Amino acid sequence: MAQLGDLDRAKILLRRAAQAFGPKEPVARARCVVAEAEIALASRDLGWPPEALDAARATLEAHGDRLNAAHARYLAVRRLLLIGRLDEAEQALADFDPALFPPALRTAHELVVAGIALRRLRTKPARAALARAERASREAAIPALAAEVESVAVALNTPAARRITPGGEKFLRLEEVESLFASDALVVDACRYVVRQKSALIPLATRPVLFALARALGEAWPGDVSRDVLLARAFGARLVDESHRARLRVEVGRLRRALRTLAGITATKGGFALAPRRAREVVVLARPVDEEHSAVLALLADGQSWSSSALALALGTSQRSVQRALDSLAAAGKVQSLGRARARRWLTPPVPGFTTILLLPAAPEIG
Repeated sequence: MAQLGDLDRAKILLRRAAQAFGPKEPVARARCVVAEAEIALASRDLGWPPEALDAARATLEAHGDRLNAAHARYLAVRRLLLIGRLDEAEQALADFDPALFPPALRTAHELVVAGIALRRLRTKPARAALARAERASREAAIPALAAEVESVAVALNTPAARRITPGGEKFLRLEEVESLFASDALVVDACRYVVRQKSALIPLATRPVLFALARALGEAWPGDVSRDVLLARAFGARLVDESHRARLRVEVGRLRRALRTLAGITATKGGFALAPRRAREVVVLARPVDEEHSAVLALLADGQSWSSSALALALGTSQRSVQRALDSLAAAGKVQSLGRARARRWLTPPVPGFTTILLLPAAPEIG
């Protein structure tokens, strides 16, 4: 049933099988749990209880079924990767030797390693892991695995972000983004809503007005930005009065305090200008495509169908906010839904020619 795409029916059959085996057949019951977890992952049911999978893995290990226990571990790690918990995913693989397992499991291992490296923006380890995954997938001779390896490899060679300077825009691949973060440039990162210089990061995701000001100043550097433009960018103000100008002064003061270790903000005759303290260059890094709900689209771009609850879990936000975003995207024809009520799922085709790695929830680390 799962191979035919009827995932709901497959889950029902597995639960019936687990009940039929009974408590005297713990290994068979544990295998049913692992199979159900795999279906839950495929259907992006991220709310499926991970504790059940952990218990099943422990049972399989205790009874010597190392292969299915390893498979259970990889399922758990892939779930952690989807919801952006990279440290936990890496820790789960720390004492694991894939050489002891058959090619299909080795491929799965290397794909997880590559996924973690890509999310941390470490392209050399990602390429090495993908090379190992490609060799293992050839041994496994499973077309679906080979296709998964190829799809991840494509992400390394397609545009991941836009570099915006007063001179224009340029699309960057992941390796180029990694090089930019390692340089001395002051980067206003509109993919993660931070201002960064090498390992120094100032998060502004919870302060959208400050980030809007920082981005406007970054795009104009080394020039200045007029007060009217800043008011329009930060507050959407069309008709400006003295109260707007007073609010702008307050917010610029807050931004000045937030960025004090990396840059100053100077008042000019026309408005305000960004003044980096050590960087010789200011760069704005933006998403490949400007879209209000791009984080939702990034997750849906994997081609799988997601529930709104799974999207909320992966993005670390409320289901109500995700539902509003989905309704807006659906009205614009950018996503479509299948099913109704709790069975409703959302999907969209990937954006041709672009990778969405930088749009996913977990921020890449530097170092």
